[in-house]
Amino acid sequence: MWSLAPLLASLSFLAVPTEASQPHLATHSDPITPPLYTFSPRDTTLNGTSRTCITPVTFSSDKQSYYALLDIGAITFRVALDSASSDLWIISSDCTTKICDTLPRYPLSYQSPTYVTVNANSTPFTASYVDGTGMVTKSNVTMVDKTSGIFGLGFPRLSSIPSTVTNATPFLVSLVQQGLLEYPVFGLSLTRNSTGTLSLGAVDSSIVKNASLISWNQVIDFAPFGSESNSSSYLQWAIPISAVAINGTQIKPSSTYPNITKKTSLALFDIGTPGIYGPIQDVARLFSTIDGARLIDAAGQWAVPCDTVEPLTFTFGTQNYTLLPSDYMIGPASGNPNLCLSWPHGSPPSADGIDWQIGTAFLRTVYSVFSYGINSKEPPLIGLYSLHNATDSPDTPDSLSSAFSSLSATIATTLPNYLLPTPTYTTPPYAFNASVSHLPKGIAMSGLATSTYRPILGTHSSVNVTVLPEITPIPDLVTFIITNSAGSLVTSTSTIAEPSATLGVPPGWNAATPFHTASLTTVFLGSITSWMFIHLSNVLFVL
Repeated sequence: MWSLAPLLASLSFLAVPTEASQPHLATHSDPITPPLYTFSPRDTTLNGTSRTCITPVTFSSDKQSYYALLDIGAITFRVALDSASSDLWIISSDCTTKICDTLPRYPLSYQSPTYVTVNANSTPFTASYVDGTGMVTKSNVTMVDKTSGIFGLGFPRLSSIPSTVTNATPFLVSLVQQGLLEYPVFGLSLTRNSTGTLSLGAVDSSIVKNASLISWNQVIDFAPFGSESNSSSYLQWAIPISAVAINGTQIKPSSTYPNITKKTSLALFDIGTPGIYGPIQDVARLFSTIDGARLIDAAGQWAVPCDTVEPLTFTFGTQNYTLLPSDYMIGPASGNPNLCLSWPHGSPPSADGIDWQIGTAFLRTVYSVFSYGINSKEPPLIGLYSLHNATDSPDTPDSLSSAFSSLSATIATTLPNYLLPTPTYTTPPYAFNASVSHLPKGIAMSGLATSTYRPILGTHSSVNVTVLPEITPIPDLVTFIITNSAGSLVTSTSTIAEPSATLGVPPGWNAATPFHTASLTTVFLGSITSWMFIHLSNVLFVL
């Protein structure tokens, strides 16, 4: 679920506005011949490939999303990352709104060697949003930092491209279904600047120093919608959440549908959500343990005293993950700088049974690994590697004040002059077919990574996490040892400049080349038959 204005969720299609009233679908069939940025697997017999890559991830200027560079048909774009959708989409030159005119767009008058239309341009699409609008229009999509689209990292069941379209499998899913990555995983390091990373096929070894400390959680499968099918399958990156605590005072999370989920509370891990959201009753219980905390609006936003120093802890499985106040506080309220808006945000019950939405406020405190699972062998898993440890200095009122000041984090807020009651909501009907059972041991026979992978995670007897593939980013610092004029050795360190990339301009064109424009429509760019990656100049290329 990616944040648009104010919050866009569940963008699950690969779209580029184009010249017909129906979408074009582009397929990619040409293999990539430039050298791949690869590594040597520690176990060369593990799987028959050694393809992996890593690319920088940047925090957006509006603090709502993370983006990476992606090359599509040799044209570079910034795309926001979203784990709650599965399709890749970018805007095209056919979008001529004021917003689109300021953004890099795919120029339809340029056709790369891998660009073809599919299905006679007759494939419709839909999109879902938190605000319920249901469609991309001229008014409800806001992009920042020259971001041109969204890169979905979710399961294929989330795709809005009809399954009847040839080769319509979402991009990243197609890679693991074809065995094109060293292992069917992607890893994320999220920071408050441009030093994060997205790795495909491996984990970032500059952060994960000991893979045995990654705590693995099995993803929950979901029953079909009505008569969608007769078996469960994977839909969201959702796992059970065991407990939430403030300063050691623990609450047991409630389940929206306890009779269906056996009282298990579910948490969705969503890179496209900037905060943390939980059931209104659980969030109210949590904040009741903080002196001076108060609900400040009917939408479920709480504020706490800015000198609050109690840690917030989430438990997944048996592992605790601690957020310091600097992690979970949003910033001081403009109406009262002594009160700070805080996560988690209370939310109404959801028909899909997902109780908690764990966004980037939490994900910045861990290195997260998402494993797609292997057909008939291994269930999908989420691995969490904590970045906090017992030696971390606790937050103090002074350190928090300094941090908020440096981040210019004051939030425009009108505070009520009276105490608000906790909202109550009616639970909607369950969205899935409750008569369909979960997959035995979570093992799916199809829809995951190809069974040619040898499983190394999960609970089977061949678990060997020590061979989880690793990759190291290209260093951004270089050390020189030189002899100065006096004959002495001098050591100096310099930052390697980030290579520049021209956004939205095809090879041989310049930024002044006019686009071919027509009516506002949509193009899908995502049916895949053959994909490879190259890593060059800190840009992740997809051709």
